[in-house]
Amino acid sequence: MPALPLTDVFAGLPDPRRDTRDKLHALTDILVITICAVIGGAESWEGIAEYGRTKEPSFRRFLPLNNGLPSPDTFERVFAKLDPTAFAAAFGNWMAAACEAAGLIPIAIDGKSARAAKRATATGCLHVVTAWAAENRLVLGTSVVADGSNEVAAIPELLRTLDLAGALATIDAAGCQVDNARIIRERKGHYLPAVKDNQPKLRAAVEAVIDRACEADFEGERYDGHAAIEDGHGRHEERYVSVVRDPEGLPPDWPDAAAVIQVDREREVDGVRTTTSHYYLSSYRGTGAEFAAWVRGHWGIENGLHWVLDVVYREDRSRIRAQHAGANLALIRRVVVSLVRRGPGKGSGVTKRLKAGWYDNYGSSG
Repeated sequence: MPALPLTDVFAGLPDPRRDTRDKLHALTDILVITICAVIGGAESWEGIAEYGRTKEPSFRRFLPLNNGLPSPDTFERVFAKLDPTAFAAAFGNWMAAACEAAGLIPIAIDGKSARAAKRATATGCLHVVTAWAAENRLVLGTSVVADGSNEVAAIPELLRTLDLAGALATIDAAGCQVDNARIIRERKGHYLPAVKDNQPKLRAAVEAVIDRACEADFEGERYDGHAAIEDGHGRHEERYVSVVRDPEGLPPDWPDAAAVIQVDREREVDGVRTTTSHYYLSSYRGTGAEFAAWVRGHWGIENGLHWVLDVVYREDRSRIRAQHAGANLALIRRVVVSLVRRGPGKGSGVTKRLKAGWYDNYGSSG
């Protein structure tokens, strides 16, 4: 767990409320109670307030609570006004301190919608783009798609908030944009986006690089490959990764382009065989085995975060959307997924949440 106490994470976070006689509760008290309540299973403002009342003796061990416990309306008003960008930055610094990895740290950038929380975005609902440390399974930052906008516009905002030194950012085709690559390189990171038909000129150039390498039978120091075969659950899958380093003929506006990658997949399920090819571009001059792991690891965000948010935290059913409230609560859910996963014991995330809600000393060294 991160060494910095949760009560210190929000020390510099601006309080969105005016200093009046009606401001009875400290911002840190409200935020800490909410996070603990969500870990314990609360899904509404009423549930969060009730959790606080139930656990009041425990909270008084480390929170002042000078004016008692906040009401459900207080929780809602504070989260509706709280700046989600500043809130995410406070969390991101905290979670980054817990992120350890050997070599490059792979960070998956991907978006997810909360479909019941209707908003005027391209998806018609609250949509959050998340930076996910794939190996550590930690949320490093989020960016909320603004009304009237889409995920493409939110990705650069998120990238600018991240410390990308020593990181490799994997992005799906929606984020395959020159501006994103430039931001990543300016922040001392490496990029690895998927290349699809939304970038026809780049896609054609990447395929041409691979075709020329095929004609040369992938001979020489510029080429590398990797193969993997998996069988299980009635499925047979073969994956072949081909890497061409120092590619020629790419559009010149892509900064520091160092490798083109082709991933071929052959899958057989119930006797039906399918074959697909996927293309990637990277500023990192890596090996076939490295790119195979990073490409496959990118989709860990689907099972490791998005699936958990919908099935365990029921995010897709959440209707909370007033001003910034939905965005801020979505961020808390993402951080809680990371914290619960790092909790002690071998139980499931559901079991760990129950224990955290039941036992005041769960996860403490004492």
